[in-house]
Amino acid sequence: MNKKVFAFDLDGTLTEHRTWITDENLAVLQELKDLGVRIVITGAGQATRIFRQLREFPVDIIGNYGMQYSVYSEATGELKVVRDIVLPCEKESVAERAAALREKYGFTEFTGEHVEFHPSGCVTIPLLGTKADISDKLAFDPDRAKRRAIYDEVVAMFPEYTVFVGGSSSFDMAPAPYNKYYALDLLCREEGYTHEDIVYIGDDYGTGGNDESVYKSDIDFLTIDRYTDLPEIIHNYLNK
Repeated sequence: MNKKVFAFDLDGTLTEHRTWITDENLAVLQELKDLGVRIVITGAGQATRIFRQLREFPVDIIGNYGMQYSVYSEATGELKVVRDIVLPCEKESVAERAAALREKYGFTEFTGEHVEFHPSGCVTIPLLGTKADISDKLAFDPDRAKRRAIYDEVVAMFPEYTVFVGGSSSFDMAPAPYNKYYALDLLCREEGYTHEDIVYIGDDYGTGGNDESVYKSDIDFLTIDRYTDLPEIIHNYLNK
């Protein structure tokens, strides 16, 4: 096998959103680790949260679209922070543009805050508000068609960010140039890998998806649409 790194998305690929990884998919990671390949998890959230969701499986984690990078220490059994970037945010300007977006498309009724500012400098625009009922969020845009219809305009409104169609009812934004492709390319440049050394597995590869940047790149990409299919997809890849 000519791949040195297996990079995985988290939610929808290894497990459901904000749920523990299954025994079956944990066994897949262990099988790859036993083969001697490096495993890197890339996520939209913070590395520590991803680590817990993986039941503290010993892997390296890229969080916040590349703004965070932590490596697993065999000596301590914990993550060692290599990078944790915090960037400034023009909150007033972002809030004004988010309000204009809501007014134009009728998203003027919401529960809680209309913009969520994260400590890293990332931003979430929850179209139903930060305290919307989960059932309302799940019913809002299940096929993402509503948000994808205005995605290009949101991108144009926030040129200083990389914009993603996030979760069930939000737009997530990371300070440019951070996205998963940028993070993997930086890993290559810093640690001596080539793009050919990496295979990436992800489910969010459509328009505005947080895996789209890798899907459209020269890095080998394995698509997955149900996290329960992961063992079959990996075994087929290893045995091809």
